[in-house]
Amino acid sequence: MSKSEKAKHRARPDKPAPQKILDELSKGNHRFTTDSPHYPRSDISRRRQAHLGNQADHAMATVLSCSDSRVPVELIFDVGIMDLFVVRTAGHCLDSATLASVEYGMLHVHTPLLVVLGHTGCGAVTAALDMVQNDAAPAEASLRKLLSGITPAVHQAMADLPEANGEELLDRAIEENVKMTMQTLFQQSEAIREGAAAGAFTAVGAIYDLAHGRVKWLEFPQLAGMPDPQNQAAAR
Repeated sequence: MSKSEKAKHRARPDKPAPQKILDELSKGNHRFTTDSPHYPRSDISRRRQAHLGNQADHAMATVLSCSDSRVPVELIFDVGIMDLFVVRTAGHCLDSATLASVEYGMLHVHTPLLVVLGHTGCGAVTAALDMVQNDAAPAEASLRKLLSGITPAVHQAMADLPEANGEELLDRAIEENVKMTMQTLFQQSEAIREGAAAGAFTAVGAIYDLAHGRVKWLEFPQLAGMPDPQNQAAAR
């Protein structure tokens, strides 16, 4: 690896530490769930700043989220323009373009935190579960391919909870899908592995609860470069 490539993996000293960003996102989510949002950094001066400035000077986190319209990422964390670099696909599934987008956020926008954000009632995971349990494959080849990337999470959930069905099984599959997306990111991206190992950024998983608006941080300690976020970042 060249010196220029290694430089991309260094934390920017002007960016907050990952734990501080996690705290801020949790506080923003608390404001959202208590119906007291601040809508920060969303006024005309911020828009002008976005027009003239560089997002790499401002963005705190890269968020890989489901494309579901019920998951308005900036709103649920009560953040403003340029605060997040958001990548969205159905079921936060990974392909080459999605992986490249996440790498861009981490290595060129220099966000210290990566969040893989799943959500309750995920339609993509529901469809993958239906495909496994009932052989109900969609007609579209592209959609079948997308859902096939989620089926390992479904099989893992079924193995973990052999007696479960309905919402309990779906919830476990959704969590497993977040876990497997994070594993795939680390497996397929040398740049992300190198950056995490160098301390340039940290990755966490989360589940957004559609009914209550709360974000639950997940603990997957077996993944390199990840902290133990559970209960650390709750708003006080």
